Amino acid sequence: MKHIEVCLTPALLPLYDLKGSVVVVIDIFRATSSISYGIDNGADAIIPVASVEECLSYQGNGYLLGAERNGEVVNGFDFGNSPFSYTRELVEGKTLVLTTTNGTHAINVSKNADEIVIGSFLNLSAVCEYLVKQNKNIFLLCSGWKNKVNLEDTLFAGAVVNKLKDKFDALCDSSVLAEDLYLAAQSDLHEYMKKTSHSERLKKLGIEKDIAFCLNVDLIHSVPVIKEGKIVKSE
Repeated sequence: MKHIEVCLTPALLPLYDLKGSVVVVIDIFRATSSISYGIDNGADAIIPVASVEECLSYQGNGYLLGAERNGEVVNGFDFGNSPFSYTRELVEGKTLVLTTTNGTHAINVSKNADEIVIGSFLNLSAVCEYLVKQNKNIFLLCSGWKNKVNLEDTLFAGAVVNKLKDKFDALCDSSVLAEDLYLAAQSDLHEYMKKTSHSERLKKLGIEKDIAFCLNVDLIHSVPVIKEGKIVKSE
């Protein structure tokens, strides 16, 4: 039987071997939620880049450029990683270039994986169904906050473990921890997420609506994957 592992922060990634695994990158507040929503709303592709400078290098070539640091849109960019910047009216038929504090970092350090999938509560069931079809080991990478563990990404990892543990061996203690946390929170995710440090950061920025939106479960059915350095809708 294939196995499932949880990595609670990219800082721990050197301890793991990603070969032979499908990596699910998780950044609930807000990068992977926004990416999933944008791909579902018809964006042709989203190019994840590591730095603001690299993002700027795409300027003037017909791309939409987004940059976020510390929860805020970087000066000079039209958008960051709020899901409300990824509506169909704004992104359909377009290619976006995006850099964020945590999510795009996690994507970029996962490049040795067989495949990279973008996960969020918005597409939880679709991601789980996709993973079962791939029939490979699963590696759930929580983006965390600046390489530190966070609750929201761990909760999502626990939700995936809970859905798939009958089909995959959950071999690591972090999988058990993540599932136990999810089981404690699942009856009211919105209430539990009030405990998270990042939700407090976003509230101070006046964007509580982003938090609420990112906790919608199974709002969409698309599964974004990485193909040749670009995030696209899986076939």
